[in-house]
Amino acid sequence: MNFFLDAIAWIFDPANWVPGSQSPLPIGDRLVEHLLYSGVSLAIAILIALPLGFYIGHTGRGRQFVIGFTGAMRALPTLGLLFFLTMVLRSGLSTTPAVLVGSVIAFVLLAIPSLLAGAYAGLESVGRESIDAARSIGMTEMQILRKVEIPLGLPVIIGGIRSATLQVIATVTIASYVGLGGLGRIISSGIGLNDYTVILGGALLVAVLALSVDGVFALLQRLTRTRGQTPRPLRSVQRHRSDAAPAPILDERTPA
Repeated sequence: MNFFLDAIAWIFDPANWVPGSQSPLPIGDRLVEHLLYSGVSLAIAILIALPLGFYIGHTGRGRQFVIGFTGAMRALPTLGLLFFLTMVLRSGLSTTPAVLVGSVIAFVLLAIPSLLAGAYAGLESVGRESIDAARSIGMTEMQILRKVEIPLGLPVIIGGIRSATLQVIATVTIASYVGLGGLGRIISSGIGLNDYTVILGGALLVAVLALSVDGVFALLQRLTRTRGQTPRPLRSVQRHRSDAAPAPILDERTPA
């Protein structure tokens, strides 16, 4: 317990937050770096994954590709990929840009599977009755996507963003091993100095940051849930799009 209390005392020590403190301090600078790396990586991943996920969820095309792709991407070792990209990029860039670009690419690849799965699953969670009703009143496919599928599937879509965000925030910690900043620098510095108070302090900062962001996304999911709309269970990634009678497992929907 004393060890835990020492780590908390280290975090709240004003001296560790003073600008210009010796590396890996101040904590505030490392926190800003951590958020910056995470935010840039997530923004790029969202721009890539969400449009593709919406296309797949709306049209039903490429579903098997997504299943295989997301499974394969989740199996990639991020630390190994980070070192590989850094070494490859150093052949054409100086050290700092190579490390930064390689790290961002690795974190983008980490975030894409959850974002992609959340985007198409969110659209697939929308009841078929709502989509058919929108078509029957003359909405175009783009209008159905923007005004029906995305709003009704938004809690699931945000859930995918939430999952990707937590993964990236936790994994950005390893950026310190290739020379970047972030809260991981505090942990690696503590390891180098054999200072367990600093190690635990850095780990607690990462955990608190992740839990705080998770709480924000949990609140967003709750606020965006449409009253009276219960997404149908996603027991299968298959989406029935013909007029024929579907198999029971593929057609479990909550009536509107």
